[in-house]
Amino acid sequence: MGKVACDTAEFLMETFLLTLHILLCGFVCSVSSAKDIITATDFLTDGKTITSSDGSFEMGFFSPASFTNNWYVGIWYKHNVPDKSVVWVANRANPFTNTSGVKLKIIDTGQLALLTADNKSIWSTNSSRSLAVKNTVAQLLNSGNLAVRDASDTKPENFLWQSFDYPTDTLLPGMKMGKNFVTGQEFYLSSWKKESDPAPGEYTYRCDPTGYPQNVVRKGKVKVFNTGPWNGLRWSGVPGFIKNTISTFKLDFDEKEAFYSFTILGSVMSKLTIKSSGELQISMWVENRQEWQDILSTSVDTCDNYGTCGAYGSCNNTLTPSCSCLDTFVPKDPNNWATKNWSSGCVRRKPLNCQNGDGFLKYSSIKLPDTQYSWFDVSMTLDECKQACLGNCSCMAYSNLDIRNGGTGCLLWYGDLINIRELPGGQDIYIRVATSELGSKKTKLLVLSLLLLIGVTVTGLTIGLYIWKKKKKRKMNLKDDLDLPLFALSTLSKASSNFSVKNKIGEGGFGSVYKGILEGGQDIAIKRLSKSSSQGVNEFKNEVIFIAKLQHRNLVKLIGCCIAGGEKMLVYEYMCNKSLDLFIFDERKSLLLNWPKRFNIINGIARGLLYLHQDSRLRIIHRDLKASNILLDAEMNPKISDFGIARSVIGNETGANTHHVVGTHGYMSPEYVVHGVFSVKSDVFSFGVLVLEIISGRRNRGFARESHSINLLGHVWKLYKEGRPLELIDGDLMDSRYISELLRLIHVALLCVQQCPEDRPDIPTVILMLTNDAILPQAKEPGFFTESKVTSECSTSMCSTNEITVTLLEPR
Repeated sequence: MGKVACDTAEFLMETFLLTLHILLCGFVCSVSSAKDIITATDFLTDGKTITSSDGSFEMGFFSPASFTNNWYVGIWYKHNVPDKSVVWVANRANPFTNTSGVKLKIIDTGQLALLTADNKSIWSTNSSRSLAVKNTVAQLLNSGNLAVRDASDTKPENFLWQSFDYPTDTLLPGMKMGKNFVTGQEFYLSSWKKESDPAPGEYTYRCDPTGYPQNVVRKGKVKVFNTGPWNGLRWSGVPGFIKNTISTFKLDFDEKEAFYSFTILGSVMSKLTIKSSGELQISMWVENRQEWQDILSTSVDTCDNYGTCGAYGSCNNTLTPSCSCLDTFVPKDPNNWATKNWSSGCVRRKPLNCQNGDGFLKYSSIKLPDTQYSWFDVSMTLDECKQACLGNCSCMAYSNLDIRNGGTGCLLWYGDLINIRELPGGQDIYIRVATSELGSKKTKLLVLSLLLLIGVTVTGLTIGLYIWKKKKKRKMNLKDDLDLPLFALSTLSKASSNFSVKNKIGEGGFGSVYKGILEGGQDIAIKRLSKSSSQGVNEFKNEVIFIAKLQHRNLVKLIGCCIAGGEKMLVYEYMCNKSLDLFIFDERKSLLLNWPKRFNIINGIARGLLYLHQDSRLRIIHRDLKASNILLDAEMNPKISDFGIARSVIGNETGANTHHVVGTHGYMSPEYVVHGVFSVKSDVFSFGVLVLEIISGRRNRGFARESHSINLLGHVWKLYKEGRPLELIDGDLMDSRYISELLRLIHVALLCVQQCPEDRPDIPTVILMLTNDAILPQAKEPGFFTESKVTSECSTSMCSTNEITVTLLEPR
């Protein structure tokens, strides 16, 4: 018995030790073969990759094009991205043509090196600190950063080397771009030579701390684009690079460093890239659409080119010509300017006389000039800034350094002012001029006053002549004011078969719309205002002035107008699919709009609003965004139309008050209906209603359910709170591939229609919400929960504090 017991015990002990050995071996093996680690013994070869622990990034060998034998080691986005989106390249200037025997590994010196089959170095990290570390590893982090570190030390500040310090053409969230003044090291992007060649190209993108920091794109040593200086919120010349609910852009600047960076909230894949063409792009990955969506880009127009208009020249891409001299300045070389060669710039109409005293003129809505030759002080007031500039004859202009909280700090410019452009949402700058120029406006006002006095005291005949001229002016011969063709009445009559009923394609409170064909074969749409139309001369003029200056693919194009024989007509590009409401509210035609097409329509409308609110020369609030005012071209691309009641606001203003409330019930925001307060957030409210109508196929106005008396907004809110939003979706759209995207857009729409305007996102934020999967804030109760609910309980920051009586309410 004793022997059997001993044998059994011995067997159990051996079994235990064997099992323990297997477990320990498995543990060691699992550690040594970690998928995100490179060591001296576990290295990369052709066909083998490492992946960040969250699966976002992958690193390995790649060839950028099928027609080349060049191979590189790089990092790319992996998570559900079908094609390699390379964000970093190790040996970009030194490719290898044969992958056999090539390996990326930790070598004896503790450095990470790319070696050939005969151990010749193709590329390596350059940290001398690696020699002091006994156990070095390289790890691909979830941020996309490749970190060479001590295996036992994961603190970022102790990394021996990291790829984030040596960027190629891409800036990832969390990366820094700028300069360390202590070490002298600069972190900047350089473009690929071409799309199939990652070698450093002609273009670089740097945070330039010379003077006050600004980001600059250079082609070689020549500046081709700059962002303008940092103003506390964004770069002054790039309105889209501003903090929102999805992304944050910032500048860290002190005596030790100047670094620009951006972060993304949530797990959205994003990148900032300098293309081989020199264009900058911020892109986000849209999971449901399996594609990269460009959120912001540069080099899209003439005015993005650095110094287009020369010194003291101002660029405005909506005007012809694009360049003009600032007020009180004249072309330095008139002959060159006449040939559209603006490089010589402008000079002051009257020379400065610093000893006898100069003054400053205020210029608004400006992209601030190049700050290479500038000085700044963060504590000065604007008045102190003025005095500092006035006391230095070399100082040519001043402005607030930081525009937050009403403006703080001082920024001074020395030398000529370069790279100015007129920009919606731009800033104020005060430019030095001769004292005599300061009185020029007062003199003009005095002359006008004298002329007015003479006009009042002249004879009745002169008064009669004046009235006759006013009436003539009221007919609105816009040919001299706008670069817009005027059509003869006979031309439009012939084009529309004398405004035949068979050519009528639409009708509204303003009158009728007819299809016409010009003699050259061009299809047109003729908007003919009826004499009894609620849209009078002012609205007609309003629409012509606004839309003639707007050029965007998601805005309907105005071709010309006609004012003759009591007729007022607008001539537009013809949209063969007419308006959106004819599709989404029709059971048969709605089948033609699947979800990808509807999403494209929603995205197009948002981008049209972005142009109106932020990127156009005028900051425009549409005030009548609705399904019938969204026209569709042959490819079902949306175009916003009908600017009859649109209003513009100046500079950084985002809204205004009115006693004359006009618009369409069901789309108007609460603060507008109740208080006459309209803003860009009023258009956001209308956009939210429109999105819900597109998704549901039902109108907000007149919506009813037997179970409750609330409107469509209230119905959606009820479903949202009860966790049943799927019940809203048009049955024709119920495709499992798009459910998550549909639910997301319902959430975004609810955020847009919240009761108080300050709770609604602005359009740039809406576009970011539409195109990525970041976490959305909780929605609050929408405005106009029921048809009878018209109260407004918003803060006075957006709503009127006066007891305004609505004197006229005109539903359309």
